Amino acid sequence: MSVSRVVKTSRSAESTSASLVSPSKGLLQPDGNNAEEDPPIITSSPLPLLSAAARLFLDLNPVSEVLKMSYPGYPPQSGGYPPAQGGYPPAQGGYPPAQGGYPPAQGGYPPAQGGYPPAAGGYPPQAGGFPPAAGGYPPQAGGGFPPAAGGFPPQAGGYQAQSGAGGYPSMPAGGGGWGAAPGGYGAPGGAPQGYPGPAPGQPMPQYPGAPATNPSMPGYGSGAPSNPQAPAVSKGFRGSIKDFPGADPLRDVEVLRKAMKGFGTDENAIIELLGSRSNKQRVPMVAAYKTTYGKDLVHDLKSELTGNFEKLVLAMIMRPAHFDASQMREAIKGAGTDEACLIEILSSRSNAEIREIVTVYKAEYGKSLEDAISSDTSGHFRRLLVSLCQGNRDERETVDVALAKQDAQKLYAAGENKVGTDESQFNAILCARSKPHLRAVFHEYQQMCGRDIEKSICREMSGNVEDGMVAVVKCIKNTPAYFAERLHKAMQGAGTKDTTLIRIMVSRSEVDMLDIRKAYVQAYGKSLYTHISGDTSGDYKKLLLKLCGGSD
Repeated sequence: MSVSRVVKTSRSAESTSASLVSPSKGLLQPDGNNAEEDPPIITSSPLPLLSAAARLFLDLNPVSEVLKMSYPGYPPQSGGYPPAQGGYPPAQGGYPPAQGGYPPAQGGYPPAQGGYPPAAGGYPPQAGGFPPAAGGYPPQAGGGFPPAAGGFPPQAGGYQAQSGAGGYPSMPAGGGGWGAAPGGYGAPGGAPQGYPGPAPGQPMPQYPGAPATNPSMPGYGSGAPSNPQAPAVSKGFRGSIKDFPGADPLRDVEVLRKAMKGFGTDENAIIELLGSRSNKQRVPMVAAYKTTYGKDLVHDLKSELTGNFEKLVLAMIMRPAHFDASQMREAIKGAGTDEACLIEILSSRSNAEIREIVTVYKAEYGKSLEDAISSDTSGHFRRLLVSLCQGNRDERETVDVALAKQDAQKLYAAGENKVGTDESQFNAILCARSKPHLRAVFHEYQQMCGRDIEKSICREMSGNVEDGMVAVVKCIKNTPAYFAERLHKAMQGAGTKDTTLIRIMVSRSEVDMLDIRKAYVQAYGKSLYTHISGDTSGDYKKLLLKLCGGSD
């Protein structure tokens, strides 16, 4: 409010004012009879007069009226202080003026001239956000999730936008799971979208100081394979029996019931059904049969079938752990012991599979597998079997080359390089180390002493412990080749070891039968299919050939 306006207001209220200070006369009388009264004079310093006028003005006007003239939310008053020069410029890209709020007061401070220039570079200003900082990161390319309105800009290489309205996105048809490359795990062609792939042989960039890959080990790890006994890595499913699409145990048991009902048995129907179902599809038939017909499937099959065909059919409807436990039970009980069966199962199964076998054996036969082995074997062979049935082998895939060399030296010192043999050292290494590590140990051993580890064992040991140690080494070196040899020996000669043939064909049909067939042809010059066809007959042969899966 200007000084002149205050003075005008004070003149109109002289009748109610008690006194007013005049710079020339002193006190002005309120009765209006002072002829010599002069109007107030505004001097070069109007502050004293303004102070008195302001007090009078407040006496004459309610507080609400004063607030209306000064508070910025009410209609602004004209006039005011002159604008000050200088100051800071308005920030670029800051908050925009709020809509529908208080209007700006008139006559306030104008935008100051000069000041800091707006910051250049960085992210583009976001709607309603803070202004960008100078020298920030450059904007990244598109990709990733679409940005929310008014939010941050999208970043490059992120996860791709998920399709579908809400919830989890649908699984891609025919894909390999979420984020899986087509064709299985780690399909060639680079890292998944969104992550830059490291240069070959280099650690991942997001892990500073990541350890380098293992040094090249011939035949093992990342090096070029040069060990002819190391198995080639096979990707994908290598079994000959796969899940049958749409299999239903309730419908399947109807086929079995019809095949066994009445006079005679339709063996071909049983062969076609069981030979086209995986183990996890065959096992539920036992419960479904009893649920549907109130009868035991195993009992009915035994009453309708005979010989090796019966044994093969019954083996196919058992769970793997139950089948292995029953095979070990048969190998141990009686007058003799099938040591090769015990070694075959314990050296080729995983830790989890061995532990399940141990559990089933105890539940089915009321005695621990370890006690059964200990009571039927002796010496270092017993120690070997007991060590294997613990299921505590290291299952890591990495190879420590330095440790492999140390283990090779220990084996050499325990056998070839001393008088006598320290079987315990062989037992400790062969039963505890991982299979990739042991393959590296065998390679280092041959490099060190110029002799294959199998030949050294045969030179240093004898009897069951020799057979057991050699079998463990063969299974670790090349599991498919080991089983190909076992199958060949089962069918070689005048008779056929049908128990071994059945066990291997059933247990490996969903694991590595394709690799066993390949190893068989390479080792013996004819296909496994051909050998089975010539050594077996009838329905037994038909079902075995179903498990084989074809000729090579």
